[in-house]
Amino acid sequence: MIRQLYLPNRFFQLFGVIVVLFAVSFWVKPIFPFIQALLVLAFSVVVLDGLLLFHKSVQLNVERRFPKLFNLGDPNEVEIYLENQSRLMLRILLIDELPYQFQIRDFNRIVPLKAGEEKIIRYELRPVERGEYLFGNINLFLSSSLGLLERRYVIEQPCAVAVYPSILQMKQFELKAFNRVTHHKGIKKIRRIGHSYEFEQIKNYVRGDDYRSINWKASSRRAALMVNQFQDERAQQIYCIIDKSRAMRMPFEGLSLMDYAVNTALVISNIALQKYDRAGLISFSDKLGSSIKADNKPTQLNKLLSTLYKEKEQHLEANYELLYYAARKLISGRSLIMLFTNFESRHALERVLPILRRINTFHLLVVVFFENTEIRDFVNEEAESLEAIYHQTIARKFLNEKAQMVHQLQQYGIQSILTRPEDLSTYTVNKYLELKSRGLI
Repeated sequence: MIRQLYLPNRFFQLFGVIVVLFAVSFWVKPIFPFIQALLVLAFSVVVLDGLLLFHKSVQLNVERRFPKLFNLGDPNEVEIYLENQSRLMLRILLIDELPYQFQIRDFNRIVPLKAGEEKIIRYELRPVERGEYLFGNINLFLSSSLGLLERRYVIEQPCAVAVYPSILQMKQFELKAFNRVTHHKGIKKIRRIGHSYEFEQIKNYVRGDDYRSINWKASSRRAALMVNQFQDERAQQIYCIIDKSRAMRMPFEGLSLMDYAVNTALVISNIALQKYDRAGLISFSDKLGSSIKADNKPTQLNKLLSTLYKEKEQHLEANYELLYYAARKLISGRSLIMLFTNFESRHALERVLPILRRINTFHLLVVVFFENTEIRDFVNEEAESLEAIYHQTIARKFLNEKAQMVHQLQQYGIQSILTRPEDLSTYTVNKYLELKSRGLI
């Protein structure tokens, strides 16, 4: 703990007034004794203020509190606990040394603290990059009711926190997806089409059971109607494949497209594991990145979380031949593949479309790519000049081109999702639940 003396503006203002009066007293001799008395009084008040602030009874208990992990792209609450253990009323200017990634250089709070009072100062931080964030010291500038001097307290509490893919979003979508009466935005109930044929048990027939499921052999043996009970098919493989190339470096609201994909991959993997499916992960760019075989072990989610935490964007183009290799060699059996990528033009899609069609032959492929929200917002603005009309016409062309990509993928039987980055998790969960309900997986 470092303790230092600081002179605030109020001290210099008082000192300036005294200097002026002292200079005037040389011209007006009768007020010279009055100025001397005023100087003695001012000096006494300053000394008294210093004695009050630097007395050994002035003690503070300060502690910074925050979660073990920060969630990427979400507000994370940080608390600073303050306790005035002295008998002196204090006015505290609190300056916390935040991690450099936030680029906040003017963070401060003014806290009045009575004798023996406790307070908790709360603020929120929204990280937009994965990695380790380092907090520095907590700086406190104490002043008494007189306010002529300040005493600096430096609480040395350097600490680090890791920013992981959003566990908060994962929990929120888990609750929405498993809520039978959910009416949250984007999460919808989908009626099952057809019948699930994974056998669970034989049970006694009760009114309302499907008579087509009656097991006549078991009924004849028991001399009572028995029916077969089925359950949702389990242990299906769900792979999230993340494109790490430069096409995914485009930022929206501080997060890159890859960061949105990382958060969504964690969300969909968690829901798949909760539904007893097997979740896996593959990343690629110009070369193959991480690869986690689909499994439903209790440790699988932590393994996926740790791997997603370390993923970084690359500067080169994606190698889709490697993607085809991974789909054939690393993924055994027919699986649902969620491919998170981005195409800014039809030409970019047409170059890789033959590879996507071959992958879709062996697996159920869902291509997830992004709508440019800035172009969408620009198109919705009112044009005020001929030049703006031309620009909006070109912007509409880009939007129509994205819609044509969706139609082109559908022509070849490839599932697709075109979404705004902030709605990515919602639409991806919807698509998974839809495919699951239709029995296509």
